[in-house]
Order: sequence, then C-alpha cells, then structure tokens
Amino acid sequence: MNVRTTGTYGNAVVIGVLLMLLGDFLFSLNDAMGKWLVESFSVGQVLVVRSLGSFIILVPLIARQGSDKLFRVERVPLQVLRVVLTTADVGLFYAAVAYLPLADVMTFYMAGPIYVAALSHFFLGETIGWRRWLAVIIGFIGVLIALRPSTAMLSWPSIFGLAGSLSFSLTLVLGRRLRLTSDVTLVTWQTVAALMTGLVLSLGHWRSFSALDFAAMLALGIVAGSAHMMITRSLKLAPASLLAPLQYSLLVWAIALGFLFFGDLPDSQILIGSAVIVVAGLFIFHRKNLTGVIPKEAVPPDGH
Repeated sequence: MNVRTTGTYGNAVVIGVLLMLLGDFLFSLNDAMGKWLVESFSVGQVLVVRSLGSFIILVPLIARQGSDKLFRVERVPLQVLRVVLTTADVGLFYAAVAYLPLADVMTFYMAGPIYVAALSHFFLGETIGWRRWLAVIIGFIGVLIALRPSTAMLSWPSIFGLAGSLSFSLTLVLGRRLRLTSDVTLVTWQTVAALMTGLVLSLGHWRSFSALDFAAMLALGIVAGSAHMMITRSLKLAPASLLAPLQYSLLVWAIALGFLFFGDLPDSQILIGSAVIVVAGLFIFHRKNLTGVIPKEAVPPDGH
C-alpha cells in the first residue's frame, strides 16, 4: 500500500468516525424529541407522523434502488418477524420514555450487544468462548442493577424498556440472517409497519396539534432517517471494531439531553448499572476483535 492509498484510507476512517459520532448525536436528539412529544400525544399518533417524516428520506432512496427490490426479498417469514420486532421496539421505547428518564431507558438499550452475543450462540451458531460468556453474565447483572431489584422492577415502564431492548436485539440477529436485503428495503417495510401500527393505536386517541407539533413529529422521522444513513455510511468507511465503542456515546448524550430538556439526572443505581453494562459490552467487542471481524450488525443500538 503506497502513501497516497494509506492517506486516502486514513481520511475515510476519520470521516467514518465523525459520521458515527454525528449519527449518534442525531439519534439521541431524536429520542429526546420523542420523549417530549409522547408526554402530550399518544404513542400511536407520534408513530404515524414520525413514519410520514421517515418517508421524506426514504422515497428518494427507493427511487434510486428501484421499487421492485421492495418486493423481491429473501426469507419472507423472517422478514415479517423482523418487521414485527422493529415495530415493537419503537413502540415500547416511546412507551417507556413517556414515564422514565431518557438515560434510564437508554441503559436498557445499551445492553443490546450483550443480548446479541448470547442470542447469536443459539440462533446463528456462533462460537462464544468462556470469557465472553462471563462478560454476558456480568452484563445481565448490570441490567438487573439498573432495573432496581425491588417491586419497582416490575413496573410497566421498566418492563416496556426491557422488552423493547430485547426486541431490538432480536432484530439485530435477524438482520444478520437477512444480510442480502438492502438497508433501504428493510427500513421501508419497518416504517410501513410502524405507520399501520400507529394508525391502529391512535384510534380514539388522536389529538389536534399545532403546526409546531406536526413539524416536530415529522422531524422525528427525518432526523432518525438521516442518522440511520450516517451510521450505515460510517460502517462502510471505517472498521466496525473501531466504531462500535463510539456508540456508547448515546448514553452520554441521553444523560446530557435528559438533564437539559427535562431536568432528569440518573441516580447511582442507573450509573452503576450503566458502567457494568458498558464495560461488559466493550470486553465482548474486544474479544470479538481478537477472534474475528465484528459484523456491523453487532454494534450497539443506533436509535429509534
């Protein structure tokens, strides 16, 4: 590799890192906006308008790849299951942040890579050594700490957050099984499902909104769609093993934006649980990096 090629690769990696960090910020901003909106509007109503906003980003991408690719997909049953799980993920996330601080909910989602490591062993046949299994167990302990081992851990908001994070993790595993399907096709069908689910959930719960409220809900979809494209592009420019740890910046942004917009600060249990989860997750990435290439689907959550 000559100096010029090395320099070009280095520039691509830097751009990839910057895109990842910017995408993480936009996803965190999207989550904060979603929390603000579901305090005034139903989850279903937010899902409907958010999905319409997402199509502002998706329509040009669909036109570019060709609409026929939307209907020529692999493994239809798994596609349907993935759509159901992604819809559950988004709906449960908004249901959780309606009652819990943003940082609390993001703590549950930061455990996503730990769930993926465990699920990949059973559903993808991936070999996991004893060190990574130990990290998985430690990560689960971190989740239990964040859940507050008491009657509070049985509260509906906590259950929503935990169920949403599990749904998200299963979508990552399915994404690896459906790697031949384009990102545009995957995101389009999950957006259609979110729109239809939102229409059903909003029956009888539709409230009138101002132009500002409508614009904010549209912005949810636009911001999330833009961030998704940034994350996808970054993974093509830089190694996933380098980008994966950067995704934990989502938790930092969740704490900052939660305090800035809602005056929420995580308590000691959330901070301790978060620290345990992050350490366990980073160790899993480290071991994966030593034993093989980290697939892009194994990175922590990229927003909702």
